[in-house]
Amino acid sequence: MKILAAVDIGNSTTEVCLAEENDAGKIRFLSSTSVFTTGLKGTADNTTGILAALEEATVQADITLNQISHIRINEAAPVIGGAAMETLTQTIVTESSMLGHNPKTPAGMGTGYGKTILIENLPSIANQESYIVVISSETDYEEAAKIINQHSNIIGAILQLDEAVLVYNRLDKKIPIIDEVRDIHKIKEGIETAIEAAPPGQSVGMLSNPYGIATLLKLTPEETLQITPIAKSLIGAKSAVVMKTPWRNLAPPQKIGSISIKGDKNIDVDFSHGAGTIAKAIEAAGNIRDITGEANTNVGNMLEKARASMTDLAGYGENPQIRDLFAVDTFAPVAISGALAGETSLEKAIAVAAMVTAGRLPMEAIAQGLSKKTGIYTTVTGVEPVMATLGALTTPGAGFPLAILDLGGGSTDAAIIDENGTVKSVSMAGAGELVTLMIQSQLGLASRITAENIKKYPAAKVESMFHIRLENGDTLFYEEGIDPRFFGSVVVLAPGGMIKIEEERPIEKIVRVRQEAKQGVFVNNAIRAIRKLNIQAKHIILVGGSAEDFEIPGFLSTAFADMGMVCGKGNIRGTEGSRNAVATGLIMSYAGGV
Repeated sequence: MKILAAVDIGNSTTEVCLAEENDAGKIRFLSSTSVFTTGLKGTADNTTGILAALEEATVQADITLNQISHIRINEAAPVIGGAAMETLTQTIVTESSMLGHNPKTPAGMGTGYGKTILIENLPSIANQESYIVVISSETDYEEAAKIINQHSNIIGAILQLDEAVLVYNRLDKKIPIIDEVRDIHKIKEGIETAIEAAPPGQSVGMLSNPYGIATLLKLTPEETLQITPIAKSLIGAKSAVVMKTPWRNLAPPQKIGSISIKGDKNIDVDFSHGAGTIAKAIEAAGNIRDITGEANTNVGNMLEKARASMTDLAGYGENPQIRDLFAVDTFAPVAISGALAGETSLEKAIAVAAMVTAGRLPMEAIAQGLSKKTGIYTTVTGVEPVMATLGALTTPGAGFPLAILDLGGGSTDAAIIDENGTVKSVSMAGAGELVTLMIQSQLGLASRITAENIKKYPAAKVESMFHIRLENGDTLFYEEGIDPRFFGSVVVLAPGGMIKIEEERPIEKIVRVRQEAKQGVFVNNAIRAIRKLNIQAKHIILVGGSAEDFEIPGFLSTAFADMGMVCGKGNIRGTEGSRNAVATGLIMSYAGGV
């Protein structure tokens, strides 16, 4: 009797399954497990993750590691997927400075126009001009309100601390106030300034309109053109201030750049033309040998970083080649040059996944290192797409010809196997990691872990201590009270319980961004892979970690139904769901003598 272990090293996860071969040559599967891949796929760092997965699998099977007689590692496809994002536009304030960063607690409403003045200088001025008072953290809110009440010509206030409501409640004459302006010391006195605070539930209207700013600040047509970026960046803000102060000598943003595609046809394409144009160029180039970016540009630097991350993996002086590139139009919050309060503007951006090829990954070195550490005979065998299709064939109801889509973290792979066992496959850049990047960027999240949780789990709004509203509108009640720290917050419903989204984002926006990111990456990329292989099979099985997602299989099933194909999530060995296809295929190939 032999105990066999099969190991599938992926971009994001490392999967293992254990099986027992009896004296008659029959195979019985014992256990399977999945852990995060340690290090870059195809490097010696993978060994740590493999050992962790083996240890977990042996515990499940109630055996010890030294009982394993043979470890089989997949011959991983020599591709590494990486994701990055570059903005195509950038708001630069060239002739005015502005504040309007959506503080949580602005006070008052309406618009006003006046000159800035520091609160400590108010007693020395006459009540002849209109002023907007600037209040630093050195002045107490009660003292600030007392001083403002002594001057009838104060039409607005700008506070450094989060005290707008405290000041507003103590005023005899109500004025618009914004707060949380951390760089308030940069505001000079005597500057012509327009201020606006929106009514509850609304956003500013006057200062998000170029002609509204022109009206308040009495601008010329040429000046109105120059302040258009300011108005654009204030769309959706609860309060805002625009000051007529020249900002000069600002460095222009780095050029976006173009890419050069070397393939059956050599094509140059400007990245600023958007994802649609890039996709057409990638398809028109045919079989791609390499993709390079214009030097000293955003795109050029991004692609070189992807290439550099593979240099160590090549290992023998080979220059890694970028064989595929997938782009998606999106938006990203970008800090505004020339602003005073840390404002951001939602700018047009492109999210990109690049797939780097570096010849044959050094899997033999991994096998040798693993054998040395465990004392177990270890071999590298089985081409990854072939193993995945063998594993997918264990799904109940599967048959020949069979097409699979392997939805991973770094790439989307497609393969088809016919009745003779012949397999054709292709790997496309772009998968789960790109979706996470888009969610984090579009929602302006500080943590990648938060973006990952939003991607993986449905969202809900905690509306009382005993009920939540699910993202589909349904209400879920709890017999026991909900933890008070979740009250009023958007959460994701993870298997272990609620996880709070610390950033204040509407649940509707979270759901929309998540679904658009998944559809933009997985649906478009899956169709691209199917067309690349010219797959005619009527049945497509989804495997891989991303196929376990709670909504991606539904998106793909709908898309392929329109193409006359049946598409659904695999159930490897009838027990594993969409995971463990490659590892299962490795065991089956051993049993079949492959």
